[in-house]
Amino acid sequence: MSDKDNDIKKIKELIEIMKQNELLEIEIKHENDKIVLKRCPPHSGPMSISTMPTLISTPVPAATVNVNHANIPSAEQQAQGQENLVEIKSPIVGTFYATPSPDSEPYVEVGSVVNPQTVVCIIEAMKVMNEIKAETSGTIAEILVTNGQAVEYGQVLFKLRPD
Repeated sequence: MSDKDNDIKKIKELIEIMKQNELLEIEIKHENDKIVLKRCPPHSGPMSISTMPTLISTPVPAATVNVNHANIPSAEQQAQGQENLVEIKSPIVGTFYATPSPDSEPYVEVGSVVNPQTVVCIIEAMKVMNEIKAETSGTIAEILVTNGQAVEYGQVLFKLRPD
């Protein structure tokens, strides 16, 4: 068995220990290596994300976005339009992909109508592609990340206007 397979097996064992003992976080240091696993605390609400362990890595700087200031609504317009929006957050650290493959159309765009089972993006973590679902019905109002961007746990990916 390769070292990589052995490492993944050990991580899976740690995840099971976390679940069995209802631990939300575990940190292990060995010489120069460090691993931190975190689970989402259970919460109730319209956007419950299943409890999923995450591997924390060093932060990557956010991408720079050029904004055309002529099309930015006033603060009052923004506040009115944002009141009822639901946030779709990243449940894991990884790389955001808006499309299933480089030559495909995006899963969703601004204005796309989604239901709880609609896949809105993929987050790649440790070479595993994780489909992220809307988990609520509505219309995509904003997409806050770009294709290929590194995302953090809990980072808002989309804003959704619920039905």
